[in-house]
Amino acid sequence: MAETPRSCDCFVSLPPGSRDDHVIFGKNSDRPREEVQEVVYYPAASHPPGSMVECSYIQIPQAEHSHAVVLSRPAWLWGAEMGANDQGVCIGNEAVWTRETISSEEALLGMDLVRLGLERGDSAWAAVGVITDLLEQHGQGGPCREDPEPFSYHNTFLLVDRSEAWVLETAGKLWVAQKVTEGVKNISNQLTIGTEISAEHPELRNEAQAQGWWDGEGEFNFSQLFSPLDPPARMELAKQRYKGGTQLLQQHNGSVTAEVMMSILRDKPSGICMDSGGFRTTGSMVSILPRDHSLPCIHFLTATPDPSRSVFKPFVFSGCMTPVSMVVSPEYGPDDPVKKQPRFQSKVDRRHLLYKAHQVALNAMETSPEGSELHDILRDLESQCVKDISAMLSGELPLEELGDLFFDCVDTEIKFYQ
Repeated sequence: MAETPRSCDCFVSLPPGSRDDHVIFGKNSDRPREEVQEVVYYPAASHPPGSMVECSYIQIPQAEHSHAVVLSRPAWLWGAEMGANDQGVCIGNEAVWTRETISSEEALLGMDLVRLGLERGDSAWAAVGVITDLLEQHGQGGPCREDPEPFSYHNTFLLVDRSEAWVLETAGKLWVAQKVTEGVKNISNQLTIGTEISAEHPELRNEAQAQGWWDGEGEFNFSQLFSPLDPPARMELAKQRYKGGTQLLQQHNGSVTAEVMMSILRDKPSGICMDSGGFRTTGSMVSILPRDHSLPCIHFLTATPDPSRSVFKPFVFSGCMTPVSMVVSPEYGPDDPVKKQPRFQSKVDRRHLLYKAHQVALNAMETSPEGSELHDILRDLESQCVKDISAMLSGELPLEELGDLFFDCVDTEIKFYQ
Protein backbone atom coordinates (compact mmCIF):
# COMPACT_ATOMS: atom_id res chain seq x y z
CA MET A 1 0.00 0.00 0.00
CA ALA A 2 1.35 3.47 -0.91
CA GLU A 3 2.41 5.63 2.02
CA THR A 4 0.08 8.50 2.82
CA PRO A 5 1.54 11.89 1.92
CA ARG A 6 2.54 13.93 4.99
CA SER A 7 2.68 17.69 4.70
CA CYS A 8 0.90 20.95 5.45
CA ASP A 9 -1.30 22.60 2.85
CA CYS A 10 -2.20 26.26 2.27
CA PHE A 11 -4.95 27.44 -0.07
CA VAL A 12 -6.26 30.74 -1.38
CA SER A 13 -9.13 31.74 -3.62
CA LEU A 14 -9.43 35.24 -5.05
CA PRO A 15 -12.31 36.47 -7.23
CA PRO A 16 -13.35 35.15 -9.73
CA GLY A 17 -12.32 31.91 -8.01
CA SER A 18 -14.50 32.82 -5.03
CA ARG A 19 -18.29 32.83 -5.25
CA ASP A 20 -18.54 36.20 -3.53
CA ASP A 21 -16.33 39.29 -3.61
CA HIS A 22 -14.14 37.72 -0.92
CA VAL A 23 -10.62 36.37 -0.69
CA ILE A 24 -10.72 32.97 1.06
CA PHE A 25 -7.66 31.60 2.86
CA GLY A 26 -7.24 28.12 4.33
CA LYS A 27 -4.56 26.02 5.97
CA ASN A 28 -4.14 22.63 7.62
CA SER A 29 -1.19 22.41 9.99
CA ASP A 30 0.25 18.89 9.97
CA ARG A 31 2.62 18.31 12.86
CA PRO A 32 3.81 15.52 15.21
CA ARG A 33 0.73 13.63 16.30
CA GLU A 34 0.81 14.43 20.03
CA GLU A 35 1.73 18.11 19.61
CA VAL A 36 -0.88 20.49 21.02
CA GLN A 37 -1.86 23.55 19.01
CA GLU A 38 -3.21 26.57 20.89
CA VAL A 39 -4.96 29.72 19.65
CA VAL A 40 -3.63 32.96 21.14
CA TYR A 41 -4.49 36.63 20.68
CA TYR A 42 -2.06 39.51 21.17
CA PRO A 43 -3.34 43.12 21.02
CA ALA A 44 -1.62 45.85 19.03
CA ALA A 45 1.24 47.43 20.96
CA SER A 46 3.87 50.16 20.82
CA HIS A 47 7.41 49.32 21.91
CA PRO A 48 10.19 51.53 23.34
CA PRO A 49 13.16 52.28 21.06
CA GLY A 50 15.94 49.73 21.45
CA SER A 51 13.72 47.00 22.91
CA MET A 52 14.23 43.36 21.93
CA VAL A 53 11.79 40.53 21.30
CA GLU A 54 12.50 36.94 22.38
CA CYS A 55 11.57 34.57 19.53
CA SER A 56 11.68 30.76 19.80
CA TYR A 57 15.49 30.61 20.03
CA ILE A 58 17.01 34.07 19.48
CA GLN A 59 16.40 37.70 20.37
CA ILE A 60 15.97 40.30 17.64
CA PRO A 61 15.24 44.05 17.72
CA GLN A 62 11.56 44.79 18.34
CA ALA A 63 9.57 46.92 15.90
CA GLU A 64 8.23 50.30 16.99
CA HIS A 65 4.66 49.01 16.57
CA SER A 66 3.11 45.56 16.34
CA HIS A 67 -0.34 44.82 14.92
CA ALA A 68 -2.94 42.80 16.82
CA VAL A 69 -2.70 39.13 15.84
CA VAL A 70 -4.53 35.85 16.33
CA LEU A 71 -2.24 32.84 16.01
CA SER A 72 -2.68 29.09 15.79
CA ARG A 73 0.61 27.65 16.98
CA PRO A 74 2.36 24.63 18.49
CA ALA A 75 2.15 25.43 22.19
CA TRP A 76 5.89 25.06 22.82
CA LEU A 77 7.13 27.85 20.54
CA TRP A 78 6.92 31.61 20.09
CA GLY A 79 5.85 31.84 16.45
CA ALA A 80 2.84 30.34 14.63
CA GLU A 81 1.87 27.85 11.95
CA MET A 82 -0.80 30.24 10.70
CA GLY A 83 -2.62 33.35 11.75
CA ALA A 84 -4.06 36.74 10.88
CA ASN A 85 -3.66 40.37 11.93
CA ASP A 86 -6.07 43.25 12.34
CA GLN A 87 -4.98 44.69 8.97
CA GLY A 88 -6.62 41.83 7.05
CA VAL A 89 -3.43 39.82 6.41
CA CYS A 90 -3.23 36.02 6.76
CA ILE A 91 -0.05 33.92 6.57
CA GLY A 92 0.68 30.19 6.62
CA ASN A 93 3.97 28.36 6.11
CA GLU A 94 5.18 25.00 4.84
CA ALA A 95 8.36 22.99 5.39
CA VAL A 96 10.56 22.62 2.32
CA TRP A 97 13.99 21.22 1.51
CA THR A 98 16.26 22.71 -1.17
CA ARG A 99 19.80 22.42 -2.54
CA GLU A 100 20.92 25.07 -0.05
CA THR A 101 22.30 23.60 3.17
CA ILE A 102 20.01 23.70 6.19
CA SER A 103 21.81 25.41 9.06
CA SER A 104 22.11 23.54 12.34
CA GLU A 105 22.50 26.85 14.18
CA GLU A 106 19.55 28.24 16.10
CA ALA A 107 18.07 31.19 14.22
CA LEU A 108 14.52 32.22 13.31
CA LEU A 109 12.06 29.40 12.70
CA GLY A 110 9.73 29.70 9.72
CA MET A 111 6.97 29.82 12.32
CA ASP A 112 8.65 32.80 13.98
CA LEU A 113 8.67 34.52 10.58
CA VAL A 114 4.90 33.91 10.22
CA ARG A 115 4.25 35.77 13.47
CA LEU A 116 6.74 38.54 12.72
CA GLY A 117 5.22 39.04 9.26
CA LEU A 118 1.77 39.41 10.82
CA GLU A 119 2.89 41.69 13.64
CA ARG A 120 4.80 44.01 11.30
CA GLY A 121 3.09 43.80 7.89
CA ASP A 122 -0.01 45.85 7.01
CA SER A 123 -0.42 44.06 3.66
CA ALA A 124 0.64 40.75 2.14
CA TRP A 125 3.41 42.46 0.15
CA ALA A 126 4.62 44.38 3.22
CA ALA A 127 4.79 41.07 5.12
CA VAL A 128 6.90 39.59 2.30
CA GLY A 129 9.33 42.47 2.86
CA VAL A 130 9.35 41.90 6.62
CA ILE A 131 10.13 38.19 6.27
CA THR A 132 12.81 38.58 3.59
CA ASP A 133 14.53 41.38 5.50
CA LEU A 134 14.59 39.27 8.67
CA LEU A 135 15.90 36.28 6.72
CA GLU A 136 18.76 38.41 5.45
CA GLN A 137 19.58 39.72 8.92
CA HIS A 138 19.09 36.62 11.09
CA GLY A 139 18.72 33.56 8.85
CA GLN A 140 16.44 30.57 9.45
CA GLY A 141 17.27 27.45 11.41
CA GLY A 142 16.91 25.46 14.60
CA PRO A 143 14.82 22.46 15.73
CA CYS A 144 11.30 22.56 14.30
CA ARG A 145 9.71 20.11 16.72
CA GLU A 146 9.72 19.49 20.46
CA ASP A 147 12.18 16.63 20.31
CA PRO A 148 15.93 16.17 20.87
CA GLU A 149 16.17 14.38 17.50
CA PRO A 150 17.16 17.05 14.91
CA PHE A 151 14.44 18.10 12.47
CA SER A 152 14.94 21.33 10.55
CA TYR A 153 13.86 22.74 7.20
CA HIS A 154 13.54 25.81 5.04
CA ASN A 155 10.14 27.40 4.46
CA THR A 156 7.59 28.49 1.91
CA PHE A 157 4.81 30.91 2.79
CA LEU A 158 1.39 31.90 1.50
CA LEU A 159 0.64 35.53 2.39
CA VAL A 160 -2.84 36.87 1.68
CA ASP A 161 -4.78 40.13 2.10
CA ARG A 162 -8.05 41.57 0.82
CA SER A 163 -6.73 42.21 -2.68
CA GLU A 164 -3.91 39.78 -3.52
CA ALA A 165 -1.78 36.84 -2.45
CA TRP A 166 1.96 36.18 -2.53
CA VAL A 167 3.75 32.85 -2.59
CA LEU A 168 7.18 33.23 -0.98
CA GLU A 169 9.68 30.38 -1.31
CA THR A 170 13.03 30.37 0.49
CA ALA A 171 16.34 28.52 0.32
CA GLY A 172 18.50 29.65 3.23
CA LYS A 173 18.59 33.45 2.94
CA LEU A 174 17.68 33.33 -0.76
CA TRP A 175 14.08 33.72 -1.88
CA VAL A 176 11.64 34.20 -4.75
CA ALA A 177 8.07 35.47 -4.66
CA GLN A 178 5.10 35.16 -7.00
CA LYS A 179 2.12 37.53 -6.99
CA VAL A 180 -1.38 36.05 -7.38
CA THR A 181 -4.24 38.45 -8.14
CA GLU A 182 -7.06 36.16 -9.24
CA GLY A 183 -8.27 32.57 -9.21
CA VAL A 184 -7.13 29.74 -6.95
CA LYS A 185 -3.70 28.64 -5.69
CA ASN A 186 -2.29 26.12 -3.23
CA ILE A 187 1.15 25.28 -1.83
CA SER A 188 2.55 22.24 -0.05
CA ASN A 189 5.98 20.87 0.95
CA GLN A 190 7.71 21.62 -2.34
CA LEU A 191 8.95 24.47 -4.49
CA THR A 192 6.28 25.60 -6.95
CA ILE A 193 7.62 28.85 -8.43
CA GLY A 194 9.19 28.17 -11.80
CA THR A 195 9.78 31.03 -14.24
CA GLU A 196 6.82 33.17 -13.08
CA ILE A 197 8.90 35.21 -10.63
CA SER A 198 7.50 38.56 -9.44
CA ALA A 199 10.34 39.42 -7.02
CA GLU A 200 13.59 37.77 -5.91
CA HIS A 201 16.68 38.06 -3.73
CA PRO A 202 19.23 40.29 -5.53
CA GLU A 203 21.92 37.59 -5.34
CA LEU A 204 19.69 34.64 -6.26
CA ARG A 205 20.92 34.16 -9.83
CA ASN A 206 24.54 34.86 -8.94
CA GLU A 207 24.37 32.14 -6.28
CA ALA A 208 22.79 29.65 -8.68
CA GLN A 209 25.53 30.40 -11.20
CA ALA A 210 28.33 30.19 -8.60
CA GLN A 211 27.07 26.78 -7.49
CA GLY A 212 27.01 25.54 -11.08
CA TRP A 213 23.25 25.03 -11.05
CA TRP A 214 22.60 27.58 -13.82
CA ASP A 215 24.75 28.65 -16.76
CA GLY A 216 23.61 32.28 -16.63
CA GLU A 217 22.03 32.13 -20.09
CA GLY A 218 19.24 29.57 -20.18
CA GLU A 219 15.79 29.80 -18.64
CA PHE A 220 15.86 30.53 -14.90
CA ASN A 221 13.38 28.08 -13.34
CA PHE A 222 13.62 28.39 -9.56
CA SER A 223 11.84 25.17 -8.59
CA GLN A 224 13.93 23.11 -11.04
CA LEU A 225 17.23 24.72 -10.11
CA PHE A 226 16.80 24.75 -6.33
CA SER A 227 14.84 21.55 -5.62
CA PRO A 228 17.11 18.89 -4.06
CA LEU A 229 18.44 16.18 -6.35
CA ASP A 230 17.59 13.55 -3.72
CA PRO A 231 14.55 14.98 -1.92
CA PRO A 232 13.37 13.50 1.39
CA ALA A 233 10.45 11.08 1.19
CA ARG A 234 8.21 13.62 2.93
CA MET A 235 8.77 16.09 0.09
CA GLU A 236 8.21 13.47 -2.62
CA LEU A 237 4.98 12.25 -1.02
CA ALA A 238 3.73 15.84 -0.81
CA LYS A 239 3.54 15.93 -4.62
CA GLN A 240 0.48 13.66 -4.49
CA ARG A 241 -1.11 15.91 -1.95
CA TYR A 242 -0.30 19.10 -3.83
CA LYS A 243 -1.96 17.63 -6.93
CA GLY A 244 -4.99 16.56 -4.88
CA GLY A 245 -5.34 20.05 -3.43
CA THR A 246 -5.05 21.62 -6.87
CA GLN A 247 -7.76 19.31 -8.21
CA LEU A 248 -10.13 20.12 -5.33
CA LEU A 249 -9.63 23.86 -5.84
CA GLN A 250 -10.21 23.53 -9.57
CA GLN A 251 -13.42 21.58 -8.98
CA HIS A 252 -14.77 24.56 -7.02
CA ASN A 253 -13.11 27.33 -9.05
CA GLY A 254 -15.66 30.14 -9.32
CA SER A 255 -17.68 28.98 -6.32
CA VAL A 256 -15.21 28.88 -3.41
CA THR A 257 -16.68 29.93 -0.05
CA ALA A 258 -15.60 29.41 3.56
CA GLU A 259 -17.72 26.25 3.62
CA VAL A 260 -15.99 24.92 0.51
CA MET A 261 -12.57 25.67 1.99
CA MET A 262 -13.53 23.83 5.18
CA SER A 263 -14.61 20.82 3.12
CA ILE A 264 -11.25 20.80 1.32
CA LEU A 265 -9.38 20.88 4.63
CA ARG A 266 -11.54 17.96 5.80
CA ASP A 267 -10.83 15.84 2.71
CA LYS A 268 -9.28 12.51 3.71
CA PRO A 269 -8.96 10.70 0.33
CA SER A 270 -6.49 13.34 -0.89
CA GLY A 271 -4.50 13.14 2.36
CA ILE A 272 -5.12 16.83 3.06
CA CYS A 273 -6.83 15.86 6.34
CA MET A 274 -4.25 13.34 7.53
CA ASP A 275 -3.26 11.05 10.38
CA SER A 276 -0.36 8.74 9.56
CA GLY A 277 3.29 8.07 10.19
CA GLY A 278 3.32 9.87 13.53
CA PHE A 279 1.91 13.07 12.01
CA ARG A 280 -1.63 14.43 11.82
CA THR A 281 -3.53 17.64 11.18
CA THR A 282 -3.22 19.35 14.57
CA GLY A 283 -4.96 22.64 13.74
CA SER A 284 -6.90 24.25 10.90
CA MET A 285 -7.86 27.76 9.82
CA VAL A 286 -10.16 29.33 7.23
CA SER A 287 -10.50 33.10 6.70
CA ILE A 288 -12.94 35.30 4.81
CA LEU A 289 -11.34 38.59 3.66
CA PRO A 290 -14.01 40.77 2.01
CA ARG A 291 -12.76 43.10 -0.72
CA ASP A 292 -15.04 45.75 0.81
CA HIS A 293 -12.95 47.32 3.59
CA SER A 294 -16.08 48.38 5.48
CA LEU A 295 -16.76 44.71 6.23
CA PRO A 296 -14.86 42.75 8.91
CA CYS A 297 -12.55 39.85 8.15
CA ILE A 298 -13.69 36.57 9.73
CA HIS A 299 -11.17 33.93 10.82
CA PHE A 300 -12.34 30.41 11.66
CA LEU A 301 -10.01 28.29 13.83
CA THR A 302 -10.39 24.79 15.27
CA ALA A 303 -7.81 24.81 18.14
CA THR A 304 -8.16 21.00 18.04
CA PRO A 305 -6.80 18.24 15.78
CA ASP A 306 -8.49 16.60 12.78
CA PRO A 307 -10.83 19.14 11.13
CA SER A 308 -13.13 16.32 9.99
CA ARG A 309 -14.01 15.86 13.68
CA SER A 310 -13.46 19.42 14.89
CA VAL A 311 -15.50 22.61 14.85
CA PHE A 312 -14.40 25.79 13.07
CA LYS A 313 -15.07 28.72 15.40
CA PRO A 314 -15.19 32.35 14.15
CA PHE A 315 -12.78 35.01 15.43
CA VAL A 316 -13.24 38.72 14.62
CA PHE A 317 -10.85 41.50 15.66
CA SER A 318 -12.61 44.00 17.89
CA GLY A 319 -11.78 46.88 20.19
CA CYS A 320 -13.04 44.83 23.11
CA MET A 321 -11.79 41.24 23.07
CA THR A 322 -12.79 38.67 25.68
CA PRO A 323 -9.78 36.48 26.61
CA VAL A 324 -10.28 32.83 25.65
CA SER A 325 -8.15 30.94 28.17
CA MET A 326 -9.82 27.61 27.27
CA VAL A 327 -7.68 27.36 24.09
CA VAL A 328 -4.41 28.62 25.64
CA SER A 329 -1.92 26.03 26.91
CA PRO A 330 -0.26 26.08 30.36
CA GLU A 331 3.00 28.02 30.69
CA TYR A 332 6.08 26.66 32.46
CA GLY A 333 8.37 29.70 32.45
CA PRO A 334 12.11 29.06 32.87
CA ASP A 335 11.40 25.41 33.82
CA ASP A 336 10.00 24.71 30.35
CA PRO A 337 12.13 22.01 28.65
CA VAL A 338 12.25 24.26 25.58
CA LYS A 339 14.03 26.97 27.59
CA LYS A 340 16.54 24.72 29.35
CA GLN A 341 19.89 23.70 27.82
CA PRO A 342 20.18 21.17 26.34
CA ARG A 343 16.65 21.58 25.02
CA PHE A 344 13.83 19.01 24.83
CA GLN A 345 15.16 16.59 27.47
CA SER A 346 11.69 16.05 28.93
CA LYS A 347 8.03 16.62 28.10
CA VAL A 348 5.32 18.62 29.87
CA ASP A 349 1.54 18.56 29.52
CA ARG A 350 0.60 21.35 27.09
CA ARG A 351 -3.06 20.37 26.64
CA HIS A 352 -5.52 23.23 27.05
CA LEU A 353 -9.08 22.83 28.32
CA LEU A 354 -10.74 22.52 24.90
CA TYR A 355 -8.09 20.05 23.71
CA LYS A 356 -8.75 17.77 26.71
CA ALA A 357 -12.52 17.91 26.27
CA HIS A 358 -12.19 17.30 22.53
CA GLN A 359 -9.97 14.23 23.06
CA VAL A 360 -12.60 12.63 25.28
CA ALA A 361 -15.32 13.48 22.75
CA LEU A 362 -13.24 12.05 19.87
CA ASN A 363 -13.20 8.67 21.56
CA ALA A 364 -16.98 8.83 22.03
CA MET A 365 -17.49 9.85 18.38
CA GLU A 366 -15.63 6.71 17.30
CA THR A 367 -17.26 4.25 19.69
CA SER A 368 -20.84 5.25 20.49
CA PRO A 369 -24.05 6.39 18.76
CA GLU A 370 -24.24 9.30 21.22
CA GLY A 371 -20.81 10.46 20.09
CA SER A 372 -21.86 10.39 16.46
CA GLU A 373 -24.98 12.37 17.34
CA LEU A 374 -22.84 14.95 19.16
CA HIS A 375 -20.64 15.31 16.09
CA ASP A 376 -23.70 15.96 13.91
CA ILE A 377 -25.11 18.55 16.33
CA LEU A 378 -21.83 20.48 16.47
CA ARG A 379 -21.46 20.37 12.71
CA ASP A 380 -25.00 21.75 12.32
CA LEU A 381 -24.18 24.58 14.74
CA GLU A 382 -21.01 25.37 12.79
CA SER A 383 -22.94 25.38 9.51
CA GLN A 384 -25.58 27.76 10.90
CA CYS A 385 -22.88 30.06 12.26
CA VAL A 386 -21.14 30.22 8.87
CA LYS A 387 -24.46 30.92 7.14
CA ASP A 388 -25.32 33.73 9.57
CA ILE A 389 -21.92 35.35 9.07
CA SER A 390 -22.26 35.06 5.29
CA ALA A 391 -25.68 36.70 5.55
CA MET A 392 -24.20 39.55 7.61
CA LEU A 393 -21.40 40.09 5.10
CA SER A 394 -23.90 40.16 2.22
CA GLY A 395 -26.20 42.62 4.01
CA GLU A 396 -29.06 40.15 4.54
CA LEU A 397 -28.59 40.39 8.32
CA PRO A 398 -27.44 43.45 10.30
CA LEU A 399 -23.77 43.50 11.30
CA GLU A 400 -23.41 42.86 15.01
CA GLU A 401 -20.58 43.30 17.52
CA LEU A 402 -18.66 40.07 16.98
CA GLY A 403 -15.75 40.47 19.42
CA ASP A 404 -17.09 37.84 21.85
CA LEU A 405 -18.04 35.35 19.16
CA PHE A 406 -14.93 33.15 19.47
CA PHE A 407 -15.26 32.98 23.26
CA ASP A 408 -18.95 32.10 23.02
CA CYS A 409 -18.33 29.34 20.46
CA VAL A 410 -15.47 27.76 22.41
CA ASP A 411 -17.52 27.91 25.62
CA THR A 412 -20.51 26.29 23.88
CA GLU A 413 -18.35 23.53 22.38
CA ILE A 414 -16.85 22.62 25.77
CA LYS A 415 -20.30 22.52 27.37
CA PHE A 416 -21.53 20.12 24.69
CA TYR A 417 -18.54 17.85 25.35
CA GLN A 418 -19.26 17.86 29.09
